[in-house]
Amino acid sequence: MSDHSEEPVAPVEAYEPPYYVAVFTTVRTQDQSGYGETSARMEELVKDVPGFLGMDHAQTPGGLGITVGYFRDAGALTRWRHNAEHRAAQERGQAEWYQSYTLHVAKVERSHGFMRA
Repeated sequence: MSDHSEEPVAPVEAYEPPYYVAVFTTVRTQDQSGYGETSARMEELVKDVPGFLGMDHAQTPGGLGITVGYFRDAGALTRWRHNAEHRAAQERGQAEWYQSYTLHVAKVERSHGFMRA
């Protein structure tokens, strides 16, 4: 969603399954007025959702953006989906910021990670 170049780069840790992921893949329009502020606000807001585990972001040089949100259970994901401020941001995204997007929601059944010491 937003650029956090001052923060260390690390993926969200592997959690004990099951949990849910929401994979949001986007291509943005040229006009991004207000996008950065709204994106930062959404990142703040989602942290307050009980069951939110974390978020990963990636952006390709060609403009494809990928955000993956991790949620402990389907209820946490539903709470985020129904948040009024989030809904307003979704509507603005469709009207102004996104050329196209896809959303994939999946239940994670296996998860592991690695970190060099």
